[in-house]
Amino acid sequence: MSPRRRGRKKSGRGRAGPQPLELWRAVPEPPAADPVLPTDDPGAIIRSLGTPPLTGQAHVADQYLELAARKAAATATALAQAAALLVAVDELD
Repeated sequence: MSPRRRGRKKSGRGRAGPQPLELWRAVPEPPAADPVLPTDDPGAIIRSLGTPPLTGQAHVADQYLELAARKAAATATALAQAAALLVAVDELD
């Protein structure tokens, strides 16, 4: 192919272009969300899996995984609070 023809587009005969999306269409209301109760011990699920199989670094890995679980729980709690879904323990009775 010659250098002049490289940058030219082919004619649009016989091909349909991409269809436009309807970005501003109405969407149905989301279902009602269940209330969120923050956990007392976010690292429990990590500890239930046992010690990570990392020779010589299992203790450090335990600490990092626990920290990651705590940060994830804190983020989830903050999002639930922002969405007005956070429930206190005394409200569950």
